[in-house]
Amino acid sequence: MNILVRAYRSSLGKKYIMAITGLALFLFVIAHMAGNLQIFAGRDAINSYAHFLKSKPGLLWSARIGLLILVIAHIVTAIQLVAENREARPVAYEKGRPTAASFASRTMFISGLVIFAFVIYHLMHFTFGVTNPEFLTLKDSTNTADPLRHDVYGMMVQGFSNPWVSAFYIISMGLLCLHLSHGVSSMFQSLGIRNKSNLRAIHRAARIAAVIIFVGNCSIPIAILAGAVRA
Repeated sequence: MNILVRAYRSSLGKKYIMAITGLALFLFVIAHMAGNLQIFAGRDAINSYAHFLKSKPGLLWSARIGLLILVIAHIVTAIQLVAENREARPVAYEKGRPTAASFASRTMFISGLVIFAFVIYHLMHFTFGVTNPEFLTLKDSTNTADPLRHDVYGMMVQGFSNPWVSAFYIISMGLLCLHLSHGVSSMFQSLGIRNKSNLRAIHRAARIAAVIIFVGNCSIPIAILAGAVRA
């Protein structure tokens, strides 16, 4: 236990935690996007997927709690690393445009906070029905076998039919993918995998992954606003 505590107290240990939690959250983002994209397969496809998840409450809540722990660990470690970096460099850089650091790397902390705020809103919007409690009462009347099954398809269409909600979602996805474009590459560096020979390939792969996630997630609200996906 003392070894773990000492490892966490070190900057290197915190970077390992950032990398591991970041990797787990990155994989979740991909899996979550893949599930949501089933809306393009029709009402029954995504409603069946959502019903399957809800039919496993133990697994579902274990995953939710695990994700919460990962998010908290990622954010707390990021705040501590930022504080340590500022303490190690009490004098700020001279004013002017940075030449070495990318825009994504310079905005990692801010984009992370905005993403966290979006996650909270997203959960209140669709998962817990705080902002729109009527969403949780929607039923899939087209399913004759189980007409009381939750209509996730209709919930998403109604939710993203609001241009302001869709705009916030798209902006948040942009910040998320900006965050990932640098974070995924830094993750490999923290784990000791990135080096001079594969640096360019890892940078490119991180950016491609970020673009795919942005296009995939944003295609849903855009399709709904355009009328391509209707209730």
